[in-house]
Amino acid sequence: MAWEQVLMPPALLAGGLAAGGLAISVLAAPLFTTLPTVMYVPVHQGLVTRFDPFMPVSLASCLFCDAALVLAAQGGAVRLLAAAAALLLACAMTVSLTKNVPINRWLATLDPRALPADFQRRDPRTRWIRWNRVRGALAVAALVANVAAAALLI
Repeated sequence: MAWEQVLMPPALLAGGLAAGGLAISVLAAPLFTTLPTVMYVPVHQGLVTRFDPFMPVSLASCLFCDAALVLAAQGGAVRLLAAAAALLLACAMTVSLTKNVPINRWLATLDPRALPADFQRRDPRTRWIRWNRVRGALAVAALVANVAAAALLI
């Protein structure tokens, strides 16, 4: 069995889980803007604790499989699509680590019953939603590249 046949299923699975998880958060994020601040902070804290262990593993697993596909693929088109997917995933992970995770960490330190006096000025909802859309689009684009690569292997 060729390495493409071994690596593509987990790439599709992990990439689908990552894109799906981010798509869910993109679709649910507008709810954040409608919540009063005292409700938003605990809701965000609760969701992050459930997504945080799951999303990095999904993204990194897919990235690993795509990087391995770049090295192992026999066809140039499959190699190119896997490289594109890996690059898109690396960008999604970079957005996560540099934009969304710092916001998540700051919100995790807050007590919803005693928010900082300047919370309204520092309210991160708009920024978090914007960057979440960016990383979601990158993960979906990576999944599309992987699906296209898989179609070439059939």
